[in-house]
Amino acid sequence: MTAPNPISLASGVVPEFGPVETIEAAAAGGFDMVGLWVEPAEWTARHTRDARTALASTGLPLLDVEVVWLKADSSMDDHRKVIDVGAELGARNVLCVSSDPDHARTAARLQVLCEHAAPANIRVALEFGIFTEVKSLATALLVLDRIDHPGKALLIDPIHVDRSGATVAQLAQVDPALLPYAQFCDAPAERPDPADFDAVIRDAIDLREQCGMGALPLAAMFETLPAGIPLSIELRSLALREAFPHPALRAAAVAHATRAWMQAYT
Repeated sequence: MTAPNPISLASGVVPEFGPVETIEAAAAGGFDMVGLWVEPAEWTARHTRDARTALASTGLPLLDVEVVWLKADSSMDDHRKVIDVGAELGARNVLCVSSDPDHARTAARLQVLCEHAAPANIRVALEFGIFTEVKSLATALLVLDRIDHPGKALLIDPIHVDRSGATVAQLAQVDPALLPYAQFCDAPAERPDPADFDAVIRDAIDLREQCGMGALPLAAMFETLPAGIPLSIELRSLALREAFPHPALRAAAVAHATRAWMQAYT
């Protein structure tokens, strides 16, 4: 790779902390960008003001907000609120997943969200994974094919790529225009039973590993990504949470390990 990728602290690295603490941890830990979790029912105007102040004082760009979680009965007003918060804070992307088994309905709702996000130049990124109803790369691409809007995007996460059975060759065929950013992490070789939902969730939120410390073909996956795109380091790890209770120290450990892997690889 010729250009370094900016790295962003994903909110999932520090899930027990609020937006200001997440932003400050990203800055103190040496990240280039940050992502925020926006819970529509709990997020207030004060959260927005405080997050805006923290972003301004640290100088960090906001890579993404999450999560728009589409469900058969979920509120589009809630989903629009996540985007609206992102727009107020200058987010570049909004992360979306779908637990709606109706893929046509998922696509139609994502189309609406793309149109809503367009004035703020926010990309609407669909993430696939076996914990959702968009379980594979192929399914995600079929959903995106139904959407007629330049704001649509695909979010790649190495652990979900591996657990869903997608191949590096398939990743290499994805239109680079669909990839404004990607997530990044490593993971153990052992895959959870897809039929065991609790095991799947535990794998995703507790067992991820630092880049280069797991068994995923990270270098090969990295090569398929557009050069220089931001990487959201989505390293949800019980071991890291226990080893580094302080968010800044945890962020620093993740940033150091990520950059060490990137330097060794490049």
